[in-house]
Amino acid sequence: MSSEIMVLKKWFSSYRRHLPWRGNPTPYEVWVAEVMLQQTRVNVVVPYFQRWMKKFPTIYALSEASTDQVIKAWEGLGYYSRARNLYRGACYVVKRYGGVIPSSYDALKEIKGLGSYTVGAILSFAFKKRAVAVDSNVLRVMARYYAFEEEIDKRQSRKMIEEFTRAFLPEHEPWVVMEALIELGALICQKKAYCSLCPLHRGCRAYNECKVEALPKKKPRAKVIHLHRTVSIIHSGREILVKRGERGKVMQDLWEFPSFDLTINPGKTLGLSLCLLRELPKVTHAFTRYKAFLYPKLFQTQRKMIKGLYWILDTKLSSLPFSSGHRQILCHLKSCNYF
Repeated sequence: MSSEIMVLKKWFSSYRRHLPWRGNPTPYEVWVAEVMLQQTRVNVVVPYFQRWMKKFPTIYALSEASTDQVIKAWEGLGYYSRARNLYRGACYVVKRYGGVIPSSYDALKEIKGLGSYTVGAILSFAFKKRAVAVDSNVLRVMARYYAFEEEIDKRQSRKMIEEFTRAFLPEHEPWVVMEALIELGALICQKKAYCSLCPLHRGCRAYNECKVEALPKKKPRAKVIHLHRTVSIIHSGREILVKRGERGKVMQDLWEFPSFDLTINPGKTLGLSLCLLRELPKVTHAFTRYKAFLYPKLFQTQRKMIKGLYWILDTKLSSLPFSSGHRQILCHLKSCNYF
């Protein structure tokens, strides 16, 4: 095992990507980066991370922000509960620990939104401890290396792979090996594996038993649900009618234009007399297990107070955090000078 560790570390030293949260990161930087990287590609995260650290350079700066400022900084990354939990966690650390992120597993687990992976990453990469951080990349590497035949989606399977990983980590510089395993899964041991380039292929059971393509095993994915919605951009003078995502909903804290099932009459539902000005290009976007098809229409009307909706000046819309699909519509409206 020691020789394989040496080969893996040498490979990592030569091929590791130079990312802004690597080197000698603070616990806060590791926390932010790892939360952003959940279900998001690295190349997408890099500019978001850099902008975030400029806007919220310390955990104190984040704790003093407003929810809207935090969600706006996260706009476009999706899975916004990550941003809300990061914000709540920062407020908790400032209140409970004076802004100093704790270095024990039990204390970190008490922070809102920190799962076992993120806790392990902070302990490993920031505090240089022998801690396990098993993400999807490591799950794939370890499942193949040990020819693990169970579905990795199961809780018990994950625990077993965490134990495999813990046993794999050396006593000397375990954090380097932990990050190297993540990098190996990201660059080499992908869904389509490049085994000839892998520094661990000699000891990999899946490679030696010709099982690489069959592993890891996963449960079938949930069926994608298609949604078709009419999006009503309703303006009265310089004001636009918008709504804010309700607490507990997928789009909580995000702003949107009123949208309806294609069979519903927006004007009748809202109690407004609408004049259709033009139809705009269709927009598609995906979130969780949904794929939404949005059909935007620009309307004019007389201003009227509507419960749960807000009239906002068109010049202020850009400062609000919009959901992905509706942000695309807003950008199109601005680029075409519709308001």
